[in-house]
This record gives sequence, C-alpha cells and structure tokens, in this order.
Amino acid sequence: MEERFPELGLAAESSQEVSWIQSVMYFAGFAVNNISLKALLNRTSTFDGFFKAKSDYAREPISGLGLEGLFKRVLEQESSMLILTPYGGRTGEIPDSETPFPHRRGYIYMIQYIVTWDTEEETSLHMRWIRELYEYMAPYVSKAPRAAYYNYRDLDLGRNERARIWGLKYFNGNFDRLVRVKTAVDPSNFFWNEQSIPVLAPH
Repeated sequence: MEERFPELGLAAESSQEVSWIQSVMYFAGFAVNNISLKALLNRTSTFDGFFKAKSDYAREPISGLGLEGLFKRVLEQESSMLILTPYGGRTGEIPDSETPFPHRRGYIYMIQYIVTWDTEEETSLHMRWIRELYEYMAPYVSKAPRAAYYNYRDLDLGRNERARIWGLKYFNGNFDRLVRVKTAVDPSNFFWNEQSIPVLAPH
C-alpha cells in the first residue's frame, strides 16, 4: 500500500491482516479475534438500526478525478462505508454461463456503498445521500447493463413487476435461463420476494 497508494497514508499500526472468515465476522459486528466462529450460527442480527447498500462493478480503472470525488462524498457521511472487492484470477476463468453469477471475465472489482443510521427520522436524508453517490458513479462503472451484485439486493433497481430491468443487472445473460428454471421447478411462484426470479406466464 505504501508503494501503490502512498497518498492514503496508511500505517502498519492502523491495519490488521485477517483471514476471509475473520472479515466476515468483522462485518457481522463481531470482535475479530475474541469470539468463536460458532457465533455465525446464531442467525439473530446484532444490528439495531437502519442501513442502505448499493453496488457497482468496474470494468476499467476509475480515474484519479473520479476517485477523488468518490472519496470526498464518502467522507461527508460519518456512518458510510466503501468496500472494493477485487476480481480476477480463478473467478475470471469460469465461463459466465457456468453458474447464475455472471460478473467474471472483464470485471476488475466490485464496489459496495453502505450507509447506516439510528432513527427512522434520518431515513430520507441518508437515502438521498446514497442515491446521489450512486448517480455520481454512473460514468465510472459498468454500462449496458449497469451491473449489480444480487446479494446486496437493491430495491431501487426495481421490483418484480419489471423483473427484466433488475434481472439483467444482477444476472446478465443468465436471467432468461433462470426464469426457465424457476418456471419448471416453482410454477406457482411459492418462493417469492420483491426481487425473486419470476415465472413465465402460461401460454
């Protein structure tokens, strides 16, 4: 980090190297080193508040000017987080159609934007902030479609009645295949949520 990003001014004493599962513990709100992994088996959330998350994918490096604007906006919100997940390696070797997850070859990293708040009265302020941040990032991220990560479901992208719009963002060319599978295995649409794979209408 000192060689590649000296402008961040990171120091070894302010950093902690952890395993992947320890990072899961950290983002779930647990102390990284002082608790057993069995704590993850408790499915009761420890989070007592509100949050909104959105995601993007970068196919090309974001310019210095673009990153400067991003960091400036993130620092405006004390309770915001920005997570950049690098892609490549084995991920890019698997064909896009091999699994439902399509964001493989050609994506250099995923971006997650998160903001949290404590009271319902703060909701509109924080929702407006994260939506403006997402709009700012449009020139710097994937297009046609602007890709998104399904596990960070974002109802701003749409709900079931216009499934193809959000479906292509999450699943790209795999969306139509997922619709056919869903129609075959769950024709009554029993397993449903606001962004569940839809079933084909009967002919």
